[in-house]
Amino acid sequence: MTQGRLAATIVLAAGAGTRMRSATPKVLHRVAGRTLLDHVLAAAAPLGARHTVVVVGHGREEVAASLLGRDGVRTAVQDRQGGTGHAVRVALGALDGLRSEDWVVVLPGDTPLLTPVTLAALVALHTERDAAASVLTAVVADPTGYGRVVRGPAGEQAAGDPGDGPVRAIVEQRDADAATAAIREVNAGVYVFTVGMLRSALGQLTTDNAQGEEYLTDVIGLLVAGGESVAAHIAADAGETSGVNDRVQLAAAGAVLRDRFATAAMLAGTTIVDPATTWIDADVTFEPDSTVLPNTHLRGATHLAAGSVVGPDSTLTDTVVEAGAFVERSTVTKAWVGPGAGVGPYAHLRPGTRLGPDGRIGAYVETKAADIGAGTKVPHLAYVGDATVGERSNIGCGTVFANYDGVHKHRTLVGSDVKIGSGTVLVAPVVVGDGVYTGAGAVVRSDVPPGALAITEGRQRTIEGWVERSRPGTAAATAAAANRTRDMSVTPDTQPTPEQLSVN
Repeated sequence: MTQGRLAATIVLAAGAGTRMRSATPKVLHRVAGRTLLDHVLAAAAPLGARHTVVVVGHGREEVAASLLGRDGVRTAVQDRQGGTGHAVRVALGALDGLRSEDWVVVLPGDTPLLTPVTLAALVALHTERDAAASVLTAVVADPTGYGRVVRGPAGEQAAGDPGDGPVRAIVEQRDADAATAAIREVNAGVYVFTVGMLRSALGQLTTDNAQGEEYLTDVIGLLVAGGESVAAHIAADAGETSGVNDRVQLAAAGAVLRDRFATAAMLAGTTIVDPATTWIDADVTFEPDSTVLPNTHLRGATHLAAGSVVGPDSTLTDTVVEAGAFVERSTVTKAWVGPGAGVGPYAHLRPGTRLGPDGRIGAYVETKAADIGAGTKVPHLAYVGDATVGERSNIGCGTVFANYDGVHKHRTLVGSDVKIGSGTVLVAPVVVGDGVYTGAGAVVRSDVPPGALAITEGRQRTIEGWVERSRPGTAAATAAAANRTRDMSVTPDTQPTPEQLSVN
């Protein structure tokens, strides 16, 4: 047989996935930050196929929409659920210019644990054996529900030693007799086919089986009957071939990916104190000497630089934490935490937040679309939204950047070396110049020039005896009445003692 080239990847994603019991198409359920389909496409991408075809059916609009913008990926519609053989024929119809000696890889869209290494090994075997088809298999303790790979006498395979001989057939569970059902080598649903041989066999498929569908597995028997060679590569890790058919299997796949990503990060130099409570998405990246503390979720394209510490009890999404920075017990989304900066505990950084080098966002602070300069501190109990704050400024406790007028958001500009007093409200749009101070409780509605003090004047009014008259019988009224019997006079040289201030 003339050696070919890997021309296309075909991903079967047309099934209804009824066991998921969901309005969402099965292949669009997410685990470790990607859809099931995304994981499969990512595993196949390093193979370098010129084309990728995703066969869609159930929920075709949603699945197709999820693929928009992917270079080299197209969809083919399987109008009826005619089986895997029919689906592959539909995919081939969407591909132009395939030569008979070319190869195609066929994958199920619900196997998120597949790795590029295993797929590359399957293609390498196909090359080495110059086969008409090569199939990925696994040896499992309980083969129930899987298609059995028949190589030789069934008794030998049931003993768990399939050997390396050529494949004779793949028999589905519903069509297996007792001897075949005892075989523990199972089909993973991943194949490499030589195009000319595949097309010929697809044309011979029938629906004479338990499900009344065109089985892609029957192609194997047809090729063997025609004298063609079919090879099989046994996956080193059988779990890698597991599909996801329900929410239980989805959770199990998530746990495997959690352990896989955590292990890879640790081997590359990241300290993960408790991998069992650390959840890492597929696109998260680390530098050596970063540290992740327990019960931390790292999502999206989050990146931890060298010397950074995240956790415990933190969730970061699409966030960069630069060298030497820390995030403690906080939620951070689409933000940048600069070198040496600190966040938390109990802070909420919303999208668009940038905390400059050595900056500090403390307890119970919320930020949004805020560019906070180097060395600036927002220590506690504040809201900084739609704002630019310069360097080395301090935003006092209880400060609110009032950015919304009920219709539009407005921006506040605060300069460098500014001291915003506790309880200040900055009513946007407003500009506060460099070196400005604001008094406690100030409401700043107009621009403040550099070096000025902004205060809101208001005379305190004290109405004596109000509690006893307006709240008679309360604990406060009783305390006030008792205190009136004591000598509470205060002179410039005399302050009340603790005994004078106490209430019996």
